[in-house]
Amino acid sequence: MTQGDAYSKEGMLDHAGIAARIPHQGTMCLLDRVTQWDEHRIECAATSHRAPDNPLRRNGRLGAALGIEYAAQAMAVHGALLADGHTAPKKGMITRVQRIALHAERLDDCTEKLTVRAERIMGDARVVRYGFEVRCGHHLLLEGEASVILDA
Repeated sequence: MTQGDAYSKEGMLDHAGIAARIPHQGTMCLLDRVTQWDEHRIECAATSHRAPDNPLRRNGRLGAALGIEYAAQAMAVHGALLADGHTAPKKGMITRVQRIALHAERLDDCTEKLTVRAERIMGDARVVRYGFEVRCGHHLLLEGEASVILDA
């Protein structure tokens, strides 16, 4: 898939396609589908926030701050999609989250799918920074920025 074809149907990834590109497997692979992407941004859908066996749940709850992990997985998929056909995807480690704004207490009480968006703000071969947001339908649940060091 070329970046010009980014929004074509054959370019969208399902859960298996996502799991093949990131280190998170089984129930820890939280995203269901890549719905759109281009060289600067990605949008994913998820329903795992409603799953009783979600590995991030504590005391039966899934706090809104855990949306950062959903965003991190979207960033990882984005990096892998950008690398497809060019180089092997680089492993990354979040080194900083900033400008976090929680607009909800929980993710698991959202009855609709989550929409996870990440946009690459800047970066090079070593470090990237993304802005992100997680929504339930039209409701913004959290937003922020994350810096990721590659091949740490």
